Amino acid sequence: MKGKVFLFQWDKSGALRRAQDLYAIGWYVEIECEDGARGGKKVLAQPPDAVVLDLARKPAHSRETAQALRGFKAGRYVPIIFVDGSKDDIQKAKTKIPNAVFVKSEQLPVVLNEVHGQFTGKSVIERQARAS
Repeated sequence: MKGKVFLFQWDKSGALRRAQDLYAIGWYVEIECEDGARGGKKVLAQPPDAVVLDLARKPAHSRETAQALRGFKAGRYVPIIFVDGSKDDIQKAKTKIPNAVFVKSEQLPVVLNEVHGQFTGKSVIERQARAS
């Protein structure tokens, strides 16, 4: 496996499809479809290589979840990737989480590989130093 992705997607069938697609290219994927706080606790307990949040459905949930993660030391340096969403929703997310990455669904595998290449084998402390 390349690494671990935590996927917040508020549509279970869509989340399962996206997780299968990512698993097929070598990623271990954990999914949260209902409760951002519950998923956030899992992310903070064991930070993944990246957090992917869907902006196409319930974008406010995704923004709030990302903001909450950034509010904790363990979540500050985990790469956050927002997928899809309207121009307005993307702009709102950029305002709240300016260091996130914004992509369309078809770009996600490439961006995850770039994140993986940047942080392979790096601890959260090393990620912090690189982000500074």
